[in-house]
Amino acid sequence: MKVLIIQVKMIGDVLTTSILAEKIKKKYKKAQVHYLVNSNTFPVVENNPWIDVYKIINPEISSNKSIFLNLIKYVRNQKFDVVIDVYSKISTGIITLVSGAKIRISKYKFYTSFMYTHTHKEPQFGETNYGLALENRHKLLTSLGINSSEIFKPKIYLTNKEIKSAKSLLLAKMIDFNKPIYMISVLGSSKSKTYPSKYMVIVLDFIIKIRPEAQILFNYIPNQKNDAKSIFDSCQEKTKKRIFFQVFGENIRQFLAITKLSNKLIGNEGGAVNMAKALQVQTFTIFSPWIQKEHWSLYENKNINVSVHLKDYKPKIFKNITKKKLRSNYSFFYNEFHPNLFIEQLKEFIEN
Repeated sequence: MKVLIIQVKMIGDVLTTSILAEKIKKKYKKAQVHYLVNSNTFPVVENNPWIDVYKIINPEISSNKSIFLNLIKYVRNQKFDVVIDVYSKISTGIITLVSGAKIRISKYKFYTSFMYTHTHKEPQFGETNYGLALENRHKLLTSLGINSSEIFKPKIYLTNKEIKSAKSLLLAKMIDFNKPIYMISVLGSSKSKTYPSKYMVIVLDFIIKIRPEAQILFNYIPNQKNDAKSIFDSCQEKTKKRIFFQVFGENIRQFLAITKLSNKLIGNEGGAVNMAKALQVQTFTIFSPWIQKEHWSLYENKNINVSVHLKDYKPKIFKNITKKKLRSNYSFFYNEFHPNLFIEQLKEFIEN
């Protein structure tokens, strides 16, 4: 059986979807699994032993007609038996439809359902603490006779060389492995997913108040450096002394190795949190008000993976409001999300 999995979205989605390959290979020992991903997300699934072939594409491929047609031709020539379209957009629906695969699986949308042989409606609420994002992906596999009740966790496969190199880098930057190392997801992937800087400063100062010996590392993408530096500059002097601003992962694989060597990751919900969870690093996640926590609060518990959402504390302001309105007014709702609301939970997480 030759299977193509399509997921050309963001890092968290690509990482989470990778569990399908493991489940398929454990059920069908001779299956060959191909994974279609964007080049900027490939590093999180690199070296995955359950994926046989990677088809890596440019994120802008759908806007280039010639390249898109070449991709369609490539997929059709591969003669896949099964295509699982987890991205579930019109562009990937077209790829799936013309692939020639007898089994074509995706989530249900009324305007694309004709492109697939099997579709699955996604529920609004989960059945476990694993999160809807994982549950829904597992349910796609029921069309292949694979049990969806046994939830697999995403994993990241680092090499010993990568971990050793990261450790050498941290030691060169005077990081002490006998003291706590906290990776801070200081900025989200967009403004609407970024906890207000004035509040993030309070969080950082509080961490050092509770753990004066802690060593703080910042996670952000290169074009966010000025914003990250602004947060650093706003911290108390004693906090600044514990932030190792010069320690920065030059690429995703290096960031992954540095995160693996950290004790905890704290900050904005997004790819960094999902990567930390896949590396078995403790996480404290601050959700954006417009993101549905039930989808991405993956395998939560009180001690290892903790998340907070404004709705946990002020549910009334979410009554009869649409996701679209939440997103367009994200700054108002973020302003309501003062750190005092979750400071005791953060304290417990840090002291654990």
